[in-house]
Amino acid sequence: MMKPWFGAPGFTSALVLRIFQCLCAAASIAVMASSSGFSTATSFCYLIAAMGLEVLWSLGLACLDIHALWVKKDLHSQILLSLVVVGDWVTAILALAASSSSAGVMILFVRDSELCNSEPILSCSMYQISIALAFGAWFWLAISSHTVLWLLASLS
Repeated sequence: MMKPWFGAPGFTSALVLRIFQCLCAAASIAVMASSSGFSTATSFCYLIAAMGLEVLWSLGLACLDIHALWVKKDLHSQILLSLVVVGDWVTAILALAASSSSAGVMILFVRDSELCNSEPILSCSMYQISIALAFGAWFWLAISSHTVLWLLASLS
């Protein structure tokens, strides 16, 4: 068994990171979906789709970590780590793109057009909370993806 790295698959720290990713992404979806008028901007719908993918990915890897901890299995094979790296990076890029585009729309709504003040149907504060949670989910995913990438590089 290798020396445990923070966030390496099969260790408690990886499970904690995956749970944080999943919780932040699920909370982002819940807040955005419960706000009124979110479907007026395509980037908000894209945010929900990207966070949905992150919930599924993080939940699947959390289950894998639970199984590895339960049966004391080493998950440090190059093939498995390669799959996790690719999945993490694709999910991270989608999450960052969705969060950034939604934040750009919020800047347009709040500062440039003052649409939040003139349209009472828009729940701008809820949108901002959802976007902040999405950035939080991306942050936890970025930590995981960098850790697994470095672990894969150290095995080669």
